[in-house]
Amino acid sequence: MIYIYKDKKFNIMRYPRTSNTSLRSWNASDEYLLNFIEDLPLGDKQILIYNDRFGFLANLLYDYHPFNVCSYKSQEKAIIKNLENNRLSLDHLQLLDLFAYPGKKTDLALIKVPKSMGLFRFYLQHLSKSIKKTGMVLCGFMTRHFTGQMLQIAAEYFDEVEQNLAWKKARLLILKKPKNYLQRDLLENCEVNSDLVLKQYPGVFSSGTMDAASRFLMDTVSVQVKDKVILDLGCGNGVLAKLLHDDNSKAEMHLIDDFSLAVASAKLNISGKKVFFHYDDNLKSFDNNFFNLVISNPPFHFEHENNIEVTLDLFKHVARVLKDTGRFIIVANRHLNYSTHLEKYFNQIDILAENDKYVIYESKNIFEEEEILEDDTRFNV
Repeated sequence: MIYIYKDKKFNIMRYPRTSNTSLRSWNASDEYLLNFIEDLPLGDKQILIYNDRFGFLANLLYDYHPFNVCSYKSQEKAIIKNLENNRLSLDHLQLLDLFAYPGKKTDLALIKVPKSMGLFRFYLQHLSKSIKKTGMVLCGFMTRHFTGQMLQIAAEYFDEVEQNLAWKKARLLILKKPKNYLQRDLLENCEVNSDLVLKQYPGVFSSGTMDAASRFLMDTVSVQVKDKVILDLGCGNGVLAKLLHDDNSKAEMHLIDDFSLAVASAKLNISGKKVFFHYDDNLKSFDNNFFNLVISNPPFHFEHENNIEVTLDLFKHVARVLKDTGRFIIVANRHLNYSTHLEKYFNQIDILAENDKYVIYESKNIFEEEEILEDDTRFNV
């Protein structure tokens, strides 16, 4: 998608790609942020950008060499891919994760307000450690997503919180006069049962208590002796891997998630010599025929969008990394009708359990006996 800014033409693509042509790489809140700062004397000002999921702001503000605070591996990749699309050198690219800070104090921060208010608080907590006393924070969001919590959270970190007038159904919060930095423990609890309470960072799925879909899944699934190498796909706080690992600590357990705070949360809850964590948005780093069991409670939201395309693309990759004798088990909302999509990559799909809201699918690729050799090294763990 082409966007013209200050007489320059930028091609900003969504990553991951989408077939839905109505979904853009930016919205009016991005434009509002740009319009507001257009007449500011940015010069040598240090700029931090948060939640720029497709690199729209990173590309258009490239000349100012901003720090891009990334919460997702897909976000990092989107920024890099779009810089390359626009023939902008990666030499000046500055990426930060949510546990790192720039070398000097920040003058201006731009935040695309996330859906999770807990994550919004985490952004402001991170920012409060590095912003100048004279610094300013601009928070962009679509008016329909406004919640009073935004103002409440902003007031925890700034003495001056102003709400700008709406423009093209977008709004800005303007934050000034940052309060003194105060180290806060933002970890949340997730109660699995009376004997097990997990810790997690804000913004990670299912704070407070284990979600109903994951509970339904774990009440149904059990580890088999042959499940020697297991993947928790979209691990969140690691609850599925934790329960499976408690059942069979001898299994090699891998956890992967696109969200950095999810991986960090999982590390708080599960450990062991055979436990491995992966911060990534795909399975390309794994060899073919690697896992005996892949288990997942996959998301079907992308911020405020309902979007299952990322999950459907993962089905194809699971089929590649799953052993020929392996199982892929997921829980999903009934209305998503995942069986029609799973049939594209697996030749046997069974429903292990279902209720009024959820379905648990078990997918396999079953081959004739003569196709499988007993001494085939692919099946040796």
